Amino acid sequence: MNELSERAIRERGLFLSAFDLQKYVQGANKELGLHSHTPLMVCKEYATRRKQYKRRRLAWRKSHGARRSLGWVPINTGMAKSKNGAVYHAGTYFKVWDSWGLENYNFRSASFSEDARGRWYFNVVVEFKAEASTGASAVGIDLGCKDAATVSDGTKETGRWYRGIEADLAVAQRARKRKRVAAIHAKAANRRKDAMHKLSRTLVDANAAIFVGNVSSKTMSQTRNAKSALDAGWGLLKAMLSYKCDHAGVVFEEVNEAFTPQRCSCCGNIPASSPKGMGALGMREWVCDQCGSVHDRDVNAARNILALGHGRLAGGMPVL
Repeated sequence: MNELSERAIRERGLFLSAFDLQKYVQGANKELGLHSHTPLMVCKEYATRRKQYKRRRLAWRKSHGARRSLGWVPINTGMAKSKNGAVYHAGTYFKVWDSWGLENYNFRSASFSEDARGRWYFNVVVEFKAEASTGASAVGIDLGCKDAATVSDGTKETGRWYRGIEADLAVAQRARKRKRVAAIHAKAANRRKDAMHKLSRTLVDANAAIFVGNVSSKTMSQTRNAKSALDAGWGLLKAMLSYKCDHAGVVFEEVNEAFTPQRCSCCGNIPASSPKGMGALGMREWVCDQCGSVHDRDVNAARNILALGHGRLAGGMPVL
């Protein structure tokens, strides 16, 4: 795909569409031992990503810090199914660790993908009946570095999954144990995903509206707190809340979190005693010198985010 697309651009100034590319791969499935739909799906994905990133040539899917390509085999809708406790595709049975009972679902689009440790996974979209959330309350979420997420009801997700195993990672890196290094990175990523899935599911099931601050991992990655910000997984949590709220009929909005740690959630003022600036990041508790309320820094910010969310809803949803 890369060579063909680049040559067409260089010689004819033509960006080949997915339909144009598919003409050149007819019969390739027999040579590769794949289903006939797989090369067509590759053409479609290639054309889509080339247009998205506005590039004439794309990089291969590869592991971080390595020049080894990672496998990826797309499957068209209905071309794979669960059969006899395994995944059946293109005349072959693939054994999987099925903890979900895949035989009870109809498969949509799917793919086989390889991770940096050489392990293969079967990723599939299935049909299921979405159930509306029965929750009636609303919460605000403050995203931070010390605690990855703090909910306005006082719940905290400490996070620091990478920080917790950083010492073990350093030992493995000095010993040049590449497999061990990859395993440690995967362990941190899996812990982060597991915690975020559990937190997001709990919040969606218990609430009718969820509001989160608009802090950006990309922006924070340019500061001295970059490692902690990336370890917190803010983007991952927002993505999970977005699609889970959409399925459950829960309102999910991002609000401007400016001054939320400084404003008192009881009286609404910004007193002189509130934490201000980067130098006050170590101040985790403070007392409002105007109303006397004692605040946990992150819980107070989450409550202010909740108040901002209610104010936005009171003004009506924006018209697209």
